[in-house]
Amino acid sequence: MKLNRRKFSLMGMAAMMPKTLLASTLAKGSAMAAGFKFPLESDPHVRTFMQWPARKSIYGNQDDLDAVREKIALIANAIAKFEPVVMLARPEQIEDAQTQLNANIALWPIETEDLWARDSGPSFVLNAQGKLAQTEFNFNGWGNKQTHKDDGRIARRVAEKLGLDVFDNGIVGEGGGIEVDGTGTALAHASCWINSNRNSGDLKQVERLLLDAVGAEKMIWAPGIKGADITDYHIDALARFVKPGQVLIQLPDKIDQNDPWSISAFETYKVLKKATDAQGRKLEIVVIPAPVDIRSQQDDFVSSYVNYYVCNGAVIGAEFGDDKADAKAADILAELYPNRRIVSLNVDAIGEAGGGIHCSTQQQPVSKS
Repeated sequence: MKLNRRKFSLMGMAAMMPKTLLASTLAKGSAMAAGFKFPLESDPHVRTFMQWPARKSIYGNQDDLDAVREKIALIANAIAKFEPVVMLARPEQIEDAQTQLNANIALWPIETEDLWARDSGPSFVLNAQGKLAQTEFNFNGWGNKQTHKDDGRIARRVAEKLGLDVFDNGIVGEGGGIEVDGTGTALAHASCWINSNRNSGDLKQVERLLLDAVGAEKMIWAPGIKGADITDYHIDALARFVKPGQVLIQLPDKIDQNDPWSISAFETYKVLKKATDAQGRKLEIVVIPAPVDIRSQQDDFVSSYVNYYVCNGAVIGAEFGDDKADAKAADILAELYPNRRIVSLNVDAIGEAGGGIHCSTQQQPVSKS
């Protein structure tokens, strides 16, 4: 069976106990207490980090691994036209990666296993003076569902190379599991945080630590789905902050009561319609229609227009072969990001692996340090 983020296997790993969340951990490594927070993704970047997928065992065969490598190179080469890109790769695979990447893409010899830089890569925070640091999500393979001996160390290795402080309050999770507006509001599916495969605390404990880690004051929780995919339903495949007060969400024309993903998406939509942000404002919600007539025939293919990446001067998004829906999605993104070029890529192999463009990228914001 091909392994991906919706059809997953423990791969023979023994279960590991999540970290216990204690109130006392909040005083240790608190990003919020130190005055740091996640900026909005559309703020200026120094560079983009990506990861070269390394292990054939994760994908089942060499052809599938080669297919995702081709698409990772496509994304990296597209972003590199707008801002610097660093590809993290195992030392013995750097030469192979170089053959597929543009010459202006830097390769850093840091051991990787998979491609999901949003989850296992570095997560950056800034303070009011523009100093840069990292916040640690203690990546554990999406609840010990996939090997992560090397991927679990990537964020710390990048911090060491950059000489950055790392805030670690004990929270366990992934960057793709949370959205922030840069001004105090965070959005997430509870299914991938209030989950014993990552955190043993209750909702209030986990919320407190998660807000502390990203430097936000208000959490908007939607239920999500536990166990249906390897991520336990990351929010970045469904809903994103475009700017403070504005959220983009992808929805089908109508709810399908036989489809748990459809049910969950509309549950999140209902939550957003009732929610207010940290400033007490009602959210402006923009709906992007889901594609229908797509190229991929895989049942669990991730066809998310919302899983785009905002880089300097561009929005790098996906197209899925549904000409009408693809064009509509590009038009909506152009309206939401009027000063950026909209670049639409065929990244089907990554969708078949259970993710998208946003999942495979991680931004380093501009800082004064």
